[in-house]
Amino acid sequence: MKSNNQQHHHAILQSLAHRAMLERGLLPDFSAAALAELERIQAPAVALRGELMRDLTHRLWTSIDNDDSRDLDQLTVAEVLPGNKVKLLVAIADVDALVADGSALDAHARHNTASVYTAAKIFPMLPEKLSTNFTSLNLNEVRLAIVVEMTLGADGSLLDSDIYRARVRNHAQLAYHSVGDWLEGGDAPEAVAATPELAENLRLQDRIVQKMRRLRHTHGALSLETLEARPIFDGEQLQELAVERKDRAKELIEDCMIAVNGITARYLASKKYPSIRRVVRTPKRWERIVALAGEHGHQLPVTPDAKALDAFLRQAKVADPQSFPDLSLAVIKLLGAGEYTAERPGDTAPGHFGLAVQDYAHSTAPNRRYADLITHRLLKAALAGDGTPYTYTELEALAQQLTKQENAANKVERQVGKSAAALLLEARIGEQFEAIVTGAADKGTWVRLLTVPVEGKLLSGTAGLDVGDRLRVQLTSVNVERGFIDFKRIG
Repeated sequence: MKSNNQQHHHAILQSLAHRAMLERGLLPDFSAAALAELERIQAPAVALRGELMRDLTHRLWTSIDNDDSRDLDQLTVAEVLPGNKVKLLVAIADVDALVADGSALDAHARHNTASVYTAAKIFPMLPEKLSTNFTSLNLNEVRLAIVVEMTLGADGSLLDSDIYRARVRNHAQLAYHSVGDWLEGGDAPEAVAATPELAENLRLQDRIVQKMRRLRHTHGALSLETLEARPIFDGEQLQELAVERKDRAKELIEDCMIAVNGITARYLASKKYPSIRRVVRTPKRWERIVALAGEHGHQLPVTPDAKALDAFLRQAKVADPQSFPDLSLAVIKLLGAGEYTAERPGDTAPGHFGLAVQDYAHSTAPNRRYADLITHRLLKAALAGDGTPYTYTELEALAQQLTKQENAANKVERQVGKSAAALLLEARIGEQFEAIVTGAADKGTWVRLLTVPVEGKLLSGTAGLDVGDRLRVQLTSVNVERGFIDFKRIG
């Protein structure tokens, strides 16, 4: 490995990312067969022969995503109904219209199961010709979509829902930060300022979704907020890891997607189709969550209780909003990872503890997640009255593959993220930092710095520490190539 002076940061990290993908059993490159298939696809799918398709291109659909997102999976629009009701529509890209089950492109997506977003390079689940063009809901382009329509009461409760296929067109491509700032009192983004009808529609979406959100939390959905580190490059040189916080626009889209994922799960169950569910089981380390709450002066029941936990989290956020993301991170680690599971018609999946929902099927990001593509194929078969495209046994195997590869992708993203952090911290060995414990197990103890969004391993002074504990650490060494950042405890 060349020194940093001989090789640019970006090139170093890209090389490490490619190697990490291979080491974790993921495919960094598309096969020759997949690329040959891709070459034969010359246009987006915009019409289906012999099938009734609603034309909703006239509606004021908009996308809200990251500033740099080009794989646009969903659009939203709302409409006022009589009796203080609101119709909220979410359109999800119909990726299956171009990516056939059993094709070489599908085989790549099935193997990796998701796009992998590393600090220096994105490894898309589908080639960019599809994911950022032909199957992306791009600005001013007509695309096929699966539409989930919700009728909501004045309090945000779901009164009715429908699912159907339609043609849609994105009228404004918006970004989280600018829309979030505007919703919270800042200046309107240019596209919003130029179209009063669009501004009014987004305000309507925000109002009804805030009510949906409040209703979810009365049922025990958890108020969690974490910090995400985004690498900032100046040309080829890594300058910093910028902290990304959740804003009101992100919450708007997040809550729309949660509602859609519940509706799609229940729809498949109503049609007696098997499905793949996203579950977060009852936390195995509830006793540590109870202890953590006790350290903040709050008593939780001895058995897992989502409503009680959310009440504690809300109180903690009001008491100390600056450190709340650190507490959230500790709780997330103690809740445990999500997983995929297959569900037979008539069975009851474990549900999603963190979202306080029983029925949950990933369906809103088919350009980026294979689970969503599977759900779409099931939905389209159910809508057409066809037999299920997957047997329960096939879905069981797919669920295991999805969970396994998601874990692998997370490890790749973390490893490359740590390599990026190691590049930034090379000159700071010996410095001391305030930190929080994010992992404590037989295989080691991990901490995250409070002032820099970096996680590393604590090599000494681990006795008696548990997730959520605060401590002071000293940076002892870094290894850019392996993504190692090592600390020792001070005091």
